[in-house]
Amino acid sequence: MSTTLIIVLAIVALLVIWVISIYNSLVRLRNNRENAFANIDVQLRQRYDLIPQLVSTVKGYATHEKEVFERVTEARSAALSANTIDEKMKADNALTNALSGLKVSLEAYPELKANQNFLQLQGEISDIENKLSATRRYFNVATRELNNAVQTFPNNLFAGMFGFKTESMYDLAEQRATLEKAPEIKF
Repeated sequence: MSTTLIIVLAIVALLVIWVISIYNSLVRLRNNRENAFANIDVQLRQRYDLIPQLVSTVKGYATHEKEVFERVTEARSAALSANTIDEKMKADNALTNALSGLKVSLEAYPELKANQNFLQLQGEISDIENKLSATRRYFNVATRELNNAVQTFPNNLFAGMFGFKTESMYDLAEQRATLEKAPEIKF
């Protein structure tokens, strides 16, 4: 065997190892993103399970707020039937908006705010909302890392061939305007 052939084979072997390394890196990042969304899914499931309890507790006090309860129930059903990550993100945003409408309507019921069942459920939902916020941030970090890897050179040369693409972040969509608005303080 000539030394030229050995050098060419060594270069080809190094290139193959390099491409395999890029592929494995992209797979790890994609799996990390999917795992991050699975964590969100767990929190969403707990949230969905608490909503019927919250609604039934509040219904006893706020019987004329039927429309708000229907929106929360419909949003929960839509969220439970969502299949893809994008569908679940959209349904979660709709449910979060419906829940904020419920919170606003509850302001009119001071006797409800003192009810132990309601306080416990409200505490559990607040805890889940905090966990959801943290897992959404982690999901967005994992998505950003995947997107950076897919879009940067030299990975972008191979990402398309291997079926990798940029993915969407977990965006607050309609909630952003509400969250960016300063809270109203009344005395």
